[in-house]
Amino acid sequence: MSLTAGIVGLPNVGKSTLFNAITQAGAESANYPFCTIDPNVGIVEVPDHRLEKLTELVKPQKTIPTTFEFTDIAGIVKGASKGEGLGNQFLSHIRQVDAICHVVRCFEDSNITHVDGKVDPISDIETINLELILADLETVAKRYDRVGKIAKQKDKEAMAEFSVLAKLKEAFEEEKPARAIDFTKEEMKYVRQLHLLTVKPVLYVANVGEEDIQHPDQNHFVQAVKEYANKENAEVIVVCAKIESEIAELDGEEKEMFLEELGIKESGLDQLIKASYHLLGLATYFTAGEKEVRAWTFRKGMKAPEAAGIIHSDFERGFIRAETVSFDDLVKAGSMAAAKEQGKVRLEGKDYLVQDGDVIHFRFNV
Repeated sequence: MSLTAGIVGLPNVGKSTLFNAITQAGAESANYPFCTIDPNVGIVEVPDHRLEKLTELVKPQKTIPTTFEFTDIAGIVKGASKGEGLGNQFLSHIRQVDAICHVVRCFEDSNITHVDGKVDPISDIETINLELILADLETVAKRYDRVGKIAKQKDKEAMAEFSVLAKLKEAFEEEKPARAIDFTKEEMKYVRQLHLLTVKPVLYVANVGEEDIQHPDQNHFVQAVKEYANKENAEVIVVCAKIESEIAELDGEEKEMFLEELGIKESGLDQLIKASYHLLGLATYFTAGEKEVRAWTFRKGMKAPEAAGIIHSDFERGFIRAETVSFDDLVKAGSMAAAKEQGKVRLEGKDYLVQDGDVIHFRFNV
């Protein structure tokens, strides 16, 4: 199940440095705007202690983690919605991602040029948000008049769509993003057809200096970003892209020691993955056997056959039952055989909603 988060921000806020660190993909990073013109895509393994524990219990031939995709999108500037600074190209790249990770500069450094000449994270956020809103307003305006004419003829479908377009147009003219509007399930059908930029969920990534990573709440820029995000019900994580680039060079044990020395509980990558998962409503289930122990990403609310289809379409088409045990119950039991003896392994049918941490063996017949 491939899902992508796009890393956006103004030029020189630390996007590519962070991207390089978390994906070790080597995107070009330089102290000038537009050093990233084509989007760089990196696949990262999702860290999960449960996978390690299952490997210890089952002792498979191989262990396969689930993955997440990050796209580094070049810096956006004022006027992007009108094509400024390669704007149209950048906006089209944002359309292709499922969520937006908005990197905001929260550090002072005279050696790194700011595109506006001063560090002001709220101004930076508003610049990008406004460009995305203006691009969406243009999309809505193209349909507004045409659908309005059909709606006047009492066409029910057109009337329903026009009502949604009017809601969106009013919000955009007030500089509010689509995600700030409450839509019914029926209205969302029309919203999805528009492929809007501002309907995508956003995670703000406050990029701080090395001196602030231990006590980020003492950074007034971070406080301002959190206050802004609260108004949108958005989440904020704090990272130091420079430190992340150093962590990326270390192996497991060295990495743990380095984090401990810095007083950091988890790396920016771990934070970013967890927050992106939460943002997109994702969770993980596992399959475990002698050949392999494997983690699979699924959307919360998926029923067993749909979750089975992530492995292979035949699993969904020929679904019979899901032999299921929770990770916690399996670990407590010590083995699958013991879990079965204790009655912890259940046979679930087509209506079962898969839970995060489920260890599942799918029974199917095609």
